[in-house]
Amino acid sequence: MSLNSRLLEKRPRSVGLLGSGVIGGAWAARFILNGVDVRLHGRSSDTFERVNKMLANARRAYQRLTLARLPPEGSLTVVNSIAEAVRDVELVQESAPERLELKQQLLADISTSVAPDTLICSSTSALRPSLLQAAMKHPERLLIAHPFNPVYLLPLVELCGGQLTAPNTLTRAAEIYRAVGMHPLVVRKEVDGFIANRLQEAVWREALWLVHDDVATVQEVDDAVRYSFGLRRAIMGPIQTSRLAIAENNTRRSMERFGSGLKTPLTKLTDVPQLTDTLLDKLAEQLDAQAESMSVPELEQKRDDCLVAVLQGLRSQGYGAGETLSRWEKELRQNVFQLIDGSCPLRMPIRQIPFDWISYDDHLMESCYSQLFGAATDDLLNYIGVDEEYRSISGRYQMIETHMFYLRELHPGDRVQVLTQILGADEEYLHLFHLLTREGDEEPAVTSEQILHHIDGRSGCRGPVQGRASARVLELARLHAALPRPARARATVQLS
Repeated sequence: MSLNSRLLEKRPRSVGLLGSGVIGGAWAARFILNGVDVRLHGRSSDTFERVNKMLANARRAYQRLTLARLPPEGSLTVVNSIAEAVRDVELVQESAPERLELKQQLLADISTSVAPDTLICSSTSALRPSLLQAAMKHPERLLIAHPFNPVYLLPLVELCGGQLTAPNTLTRAAEIYRAVGMHPLVVRKEVDGFIANRLQEAVWREALWLVHDDVATVQEVDDAVRYSFGLRRAIMGPIQTSRLAIAENNTRRSMERFGSGLKTPLTKLTDVPQLTDTLLDKLAEQLDAQAESMSVPELEQKRDDCLVAVLQGLRSQGYGAGETLSRWEKELRQNVFQLIDGSCPLRMPIRQIPFDWISYDDHLMESCYSQLFGAATDDLLNYIGVDEEYRSISGRYQMIETHMFYLRELHPGDRVQVLTQILGADEEYLHLFHLLTREGDEEPAVTSEQILHHIDGRSGCRGPVQGRASARVLELARLHAALPRPARARATVQLS
């Protein structure tokens, strides 16, 4: 069994969510878009509508983030009680307001209602798990699973156990979060704020002082971060960055060079200005000016679009959060066979063409068509069993010829779908035909005809496809032979 198949097995069938605010609603979006059913308890009368708005934002972001086929969406059920929310679920995620007494009572109520093997996780951003365990009937099930906003895009989730947490709880939780595309980071010791928030707060305190003392405006503080070290933070953290700041091969000596600077600190450290009316008015005025009349939903979409671009850039390098994205996509492609009926052309999910796929002359970039057709080919190869595990052992398919026909222009915002048909196959060659169609159109906009041959994993030369993949590709070719031949397909192609 491959790693990706094992990851899929760790994905829960259903989760119970307590709290439907910014964090709880975004948790719902991440789970639902990863095929997990969600039972949600929120106090607000408009819980369903608000969460569906967040789900729409997440769905839009995922369409831009990846061409991998997502699993069928999980369901969203809003319930009226804690007991209903946690019944028959494998994991409970509590995201109530950050008040100790409220969370303690809520977690105590949860612990009396869940099944014996259900994990109970809190999204708290600062409270120690041992404090939250105080009133629980089964404290051994509780751990902290602290995410970052927006939860559906940012992959980090900090896991922290309390004094009474069972040893295997963190391991089980890490497997679940990894299976829905996250990067679990286990905090070794209980500490207020865990790791990332302690780092964030230090910067936040100093930012407030800079505005308070009129050293900088809100815009200038934000620009100082986003045009400098903020760009590095997606690649390396502060300690590794410091290591590279001095051209010194000896790591220890390079760190010693910073010692004198620490004796004369530049910052206010843990001191923080009072949030007086004057400071609050100053912050509000400057934040409104910085927003440039953009509404909160518009700012959220701009944030998501920029995060997607950063994540995709890191994915191209296989580094940091980009590696997490790549692993999640591989898992999605690995299991595409569960979503396809092989007796008809294979269908990519309907996608909206991103607005950043436009070239300098206001036309769709040609490389975008290649991305869409390439993703469709990957789906077919995963369907027949030429997945990551197969490629690491037996071999791979390599493109040797491709032909595109551009029949009508497409534009950013168009909703499109690729249909893929096998026109011919033998033990070494594969002949594919893709139709890219705009939603609502009967005729295709672009077609792509491809010839691939199989490369043997041991010799590196052309060779027959192996094992189960051979049987699947020949069977799929047999089924597709009964389909009408596309009008623009070449009459004959010599495969071998």
